[in-house]
Amino acid sequence: MTTEATPKTTKSRRRLIGTVVSAKMTKTVVVRVDRTVQHPKYGKSYAVSKKYKVHDEEGKAKVNDVVEIEETRPMSADKRWRYLRTITKNV
Repeated sequence: MTTEATPKTTKSRRRLIGTVVSAKMTKTVVVRVDRTVQHPKYGKSYAVSKKYKVHDEEGKAKVNDVVEIEETRPMSADKRWRYLRTITKNV
C-alpha cells in the first residue's frame, strides 16, 4: 500500500497587463492598467485606467515597458502586486 501525496492546489490569483509609468522607487514600480468600460445607460465605451504599486525585487521593469503583474499578499501600505515578466520592452 503506497501513500501518494496529493498535489497542493495553488490559489488562482488575478493577473493584469499594464504599462510602467514610474520606476523611481527602490524595488517598486508604478503600473497603469487600462481597460474599456461600457456606460450602463448609454452604452458608449470609454477608457478607464488605474495605477498599481508593484513589487519588483530585481528592478527589471523600466518606464514604458508593458509588464504582467500578479496579485499577492500585502507587502506595504500600498503594495499588493508583484512583477512577473516583461512582455514588451521600451525601445
